[in-house]
Amino acid sequence: MPAPHGDRAKSPDLPAPNSQAPALSLGELLTKLSTCEDGLTQSEAAQRLTQYGYNELPEKSVSPVLQFLSHFWGPIPWMIEIAVILSAAVGDWVDFGIILVLLVVNGIIGFWEEFEAGNAVAALKAQLALKALVQRDGQWQAVPARELVPGDVIRVKIGDILPADARLLPGAPVDVDQSALTGESLPVQRQTGDEVYAGSVLKRGLIQAVVYATGANTFLGKAAKLVESAETVSHFQKAVLKIGDYLIAIALGLVCLILIVRLWTGDDFLTLLKFCLVLTVAAIPVAMPTVLSVTMATGAQTLAKKQAIVTRLAAIEELAGIDILCSDKTGTLTLNQLTLGEPFAAKGISPDAVILAAALASEPDNPDAIDRTILASLSDPTQVESYQRLHVLPFDPVSKRMEVTVKAPDGPEFKVSKGAPQAILALVPDQADIAAPVTEAIADFAHRGYRALGVAQTNPQGQWQFLGILPLFDPPRPDSQLTLQQAAKLGVTVKMLTGDQVAIAQETCRQLGLGQAIVNADIFRQTPASQMGQLGDQIEQADGFGQVFPEDKYHIVEVLQQRGHIVGMTGDGVNDAPALKKADAGIAVSGATDAARAAADIVLLTPGLSVIIEAIELSRQIFERMNSYAIYRIVETIRVLLLTTLSILIFNFYPVTAIMIVLLALLNDGAILSIAYDNTRIIKHPQAWNMPMVLGMATTLGLIGVIETFGLFYLAEVVFQLDRSLIQTLIYLKLSVAGHLTLFITRTRGPFWSIKPAPILFWAIVGTQAVATLIAVYGLFMAPLGWGWALLVWAYALVWFVIEDRLKLIAYRIFDHRQSLLSARGLKKMA
Repeated sequence: MPAPHGDRAKSPDLPAPNSQAPALSLGELLTKLSTCEDGLTQSEAAQRLTQYGYNELPEKSVSPVLQFLSHFWGPIPWMIEIAVILSAAVGDWVDFGIILVLLVVNGIIGFWEEFEAGNAVAALKAQLALKALVQRDGQWQAVPARELVPGDVIRVKIGDILPADARLLPGAPVDVDQSALTGESLPVQRQTGDEVYAGSVLKRGLIQAVVYATGANTFLGKAAKLVESAETVSHFQKAVLKIGDYLIAIALGLVCLILIVRLWTGDDFLTLLKFCLVLTVAAIPVAMPTVLSVTMATGAQTLAKKQAIVTRLAAIEELAGIDILCSDKTGTLTLNQLTLGEPFAAKGISPDAVILAAALASEPDNPDAIDRTILASLSDPTQVESYQRLHVLPFDPVSKRMEVTVKAPDGPEFKVSKGAPQAILALVPDQADIAAPVTEAIADFAHRGYRALGVAQTNPQGQWQFLGILPLFDPPRPDSQLTLQQAAKLGVTVKMLTGDQVAIAQETCRQLGLGQAIVNADIFRQTPASQMGQLGDQIEQADGFGQVFPEDKYHIVEVLQQRGHIVGMTGDGVNDAPALKKADAGIAVSGATDAARAAADIVLLTPGLSVIIEAIELSRQIFERMNSYAIYRIVETIRVLLLTTLSILIFNFYPVTAIMIVLLALLNDGAILSIAYDNTRIIKHPQAWNMPMVLGMATTLGLIGVIETFGLFYLAEVVFQLDRSLIQTLIYLKLSVAGHLTLFITRTRGPFWSIKPAPILFWAIVGTQAVATLIAVYGLFMAPLGWGWALLVWAYALVWFVIEDRLKLIAYRIFDHRQSLLSARGLKKMA
């Protein structure tokens, strides 16, 4: 029983890795923690949770006030703030008040959208919180890892991330990967009494441990800076940011030209400088970061409803360009619901004896799919209860087998082992004598789609004896073939990866409708690393891979990426983590280990491949929204900047005032946030950033917009002979109306009516244009236009809207030369 509670104000101060300081013995530690190998009671754990706090590292939280103020700090806000100061310097208090109010409103909108997006992402990641298997009140139970306390006894298995600092209790040695903490490149072996640290990964073994430090008191907590990682910027984000740089360069170039020419003609410096600053601000994509974060968070929430949790938002963008998906077979393409066929038994061995030995070599407390099938196939399920399990060597993906030492009811001890037939055959001394019939049986099972599991047992002399083979069949998921067909329609090639034999892989591919070009992954182990690139053609053309080791997945991904492909990879095991990290989009499937989940960009909570296809479709829709936004933003920059520059230089006329420019920017950016929820079509080919097409389309539409605005200027100035202050209001309304109508043009590649806009986008635009129209009609901050001229502007803009939409279709035929693979390669080079 646990010792009485003592004065335990803090966790024991134990040495860090490689420290020479003496450590407490395991017995002394248990005494100091007032615990034992049976763990704590629930009431003791609750008391210690109050005393020590939750087992989690303190997060760097930004005050909402500071987060709000950050929207007023940076190059773009500085320029707006300088415009405010200049307005006060020249005594233009109307402009001063308006620009200041608009600056604050824009900051509030950006802060609120980012705040909501951050909350949504945090809620999604909370669903992936680690669980720990802990012994409370003498019973093993899964609890949130954050509720662990010093003195808890936990059980960890291969693939688990250690939830706290602990000391190993008696058991077999284990291998631990603590590279993230200490920099050691290889797993280290740990034995009874050794420390293991929070954040490290169990690579081999199964063992119990007693927790001695949690939260900030762990080695990880004291050295948190060693494992901090920066957020990765995706290829698509880099491309969009390049557009931002491009727009800023154009804006600064044209604004400097205006500044130089007008100063030469004698304009007031401060007034002109204020105008140029406001014009530059209008051209810079102020809303771009907010639009990106809101769009990504919206996509993550949609995927969460489909039981796919996004751990890195940029992965949603990467999915849009994926053209190859490397998929696990078991549990992803198949049901992972095994059935046992008629065993192959060695001479003199009964099939029931083979099943019994395999059951003894299984894990009854936490059985996987194979163990459950074997235990369920026993003729007498209570039969194994009469045997005593003395020592367990859990399944190791390197040795490919599991071994258990048991004691029979009548007294003698012996060992049983089950695993890959080749690994089991290697144990027996008479391998040469039995290899031929065993190999023939394995091949027969494989051609029928059965996975072979070898079983062996030691005889009284301690020598291994081959007992037989258990055939296991894992049927394909009913929806797998349809899902693979959908992937093909989306331009995504699925390559199946399995540790099973090539013959099994071929039979599974036949049942799923995949090709029969299956590569034996042994070639990776037979080819030097320096020559791995020579296998490129074979890997690229393969439909699947058999006898795959986890480390082979990394090489497959690497070679495909070197050949210009955007690669997605699914995995579930601890050794899958490197491949999941290497892939452009790593996907941890249902039931994956903690290590695989930590390495993945997307974690699936339900089995099957269909949700991945849905994620790819969604990512391409998001890509379309961002593509529409990019074209729209460049178009508006060209229209405002080129119109203003030409008007000032040629006609000595400011077509819009500084206040009008700020109003245009605010109303446009306010409505554009709703593009995150717009309806888009599902693109049937991988998406890559096509900069020539985007710039070509945007430049064409921008120049058309400048021409039509000058047409309106000609009508107002020459035909109707309006006052220039009224012409400014006329042009302001035209720029506002035509600007948002342009979004309806850029959001589709076909006619504007081909895809119905989302209600939120439609009404956001209607609302902002109603405000813009009222401002112009009643002359708020400008000369009043009246309803007659306002309706004329609307009619003029609508006529040109239809013309622009037809010209857009012609422009797409000129600029949109889709070369998916080349575009994907170009996108990779941008990284």
